[in-house]
Amino acid sequence: MEDAMSRISPVEPPYEGEVAERLGVMMPPGVPPIHLFRMFVKNLPMAEAMGTWGSYELSKRLSLSMRDREIVIDRTCARCGCEYEWGVHVTFLADRVGLTAEQITSLTHGASTDACWSSHRDRVLIEACDALHETSHIDDALWERLSGELAEAELLDLLMLCGWYHAISFAANGAALPLEDGAPRFDGVLQ
Repeated sequence: MEDAMSRISPVEPPYEGEVAERLGVMMPPGVPPIHLFRMFVKNLPMAEAMGTWGSYELSKRLSLSMRDREIVIDRTCARCGCEYEWGVHVTFLADRVGLTAEQITSLTHGASTDACWSSHRDRVLIEACDALHETSHIDDALWERLSGELAEAELLDLLMLCGWYHAISFAANGAALPLEDGAPRFDGVLQ
């Protein structure tokens, strides 16, 4: 995808007016806007509406820990084949939440049963992402294991976070968004 042209080209600098304002809200201060956000601002009402939910999903208000969140996002994006969004999160957040190279490989190509997952919570999060991706359901046995690890608020956040990153993956994949400069590739992590 890196060499492909985006089907919906992201806006290019200089950014002006409402576009500049929206991009300023979407990124941390001083960080240039990523392709995804530069594409979303081509529909400002949509970008604004998404901003509220997206900022919740990436905030401290989310009941899941930052590590839980990144496990869910990385696994969901990998399962959706969204190298773009997976690469953004691996680049900027994997180290920050303590994901090892083996765990990134497992989230990308492996399973919850891989030896790198010693935490039952991590394993059950991966299983939930897989179940939702494969069947759009969670069976009773998996729900029982999830309920043993997560409070109800966390369960709701897990379900919505997984769904949100399916939507983000669909947008990035459907628009053939090129990878960010320096972002890793799926085939760059060991299999």
